[in-house]
Amino acid sequence: MNEYEHVEHGFGPICDAQSEILILGSMPSPKSRAAGFYYMHPRNRFWQVLDALYSTVESNTVESNTVGSKTVDSKTNGVNTNDIRTDAIKARESDGPRLPESSIAEKTAFLLAHRIALWDVLESCDIRGASDASIRNPVPNDIVGLIRHSRIHAVYATGRRAADLYRRYSEASLRDAEITVPLIALPSTSPANAAMSLPQLIEAYRCITFTEPTSGKP
Repeated sequence: MNEYEHVEHGFGPICDAQSEILILGSMPSPKSRAAGFYYMHPRNRFWQVLDALYSTVESNTVESNTVGSKTVDSKTNGVNTNDIRTDAIKARESDGPRLPESSIAEKTAFLLAHRIALWDVLESCDIRGASDASIRNPVPNDIVGLIRHSRIHAVYATGRRAADLYRRYSEASLRDAEITVPLIALPSTSPANAAMSLPQLIEAYRCITFTEPTSGKP
């Protein structure tokens, strides 16, 4: 059995002032921390789920050709954001690489183009391997600050543990700040959730309120 180790999150949120929904995990896995990005275990199905859902949405939005402002701010995990929304839309229109195979920069561009913020509940904790159930001594991230500087109106937790941690360590701070956002708990896309197939996960995630990739006019 893995020994407990103290781990730090290691990389920042993907978010900008125009982000409208927040998808929250609990803590990055060892594979994700090594890669410096979210959901990077090769058998985690998060990017497959998003790819399947947004491919359907975008097939109906490409025809509109609506591309607005191209400027976003700096909370993008160090990725250059100049024209990032427009680049993401063009890549999808030209049948570029799908999300699971895309680069970190392309994944970041995709998220920002669709006004999705991505983060985790915890900034640090003690944990055994990638076992969320083993988490102890958690220190939460500043979810209040993230939401205050964006348009986030809904939070989606990727797994029961992420939802539980959010309720325990983030909701009180949000109430104190007089911020009200609903929490929707989704099943984990981790390989540990072997009971759910990819089609079942895709169906469960259809509740996410999608935003068309219009590059975000106010």
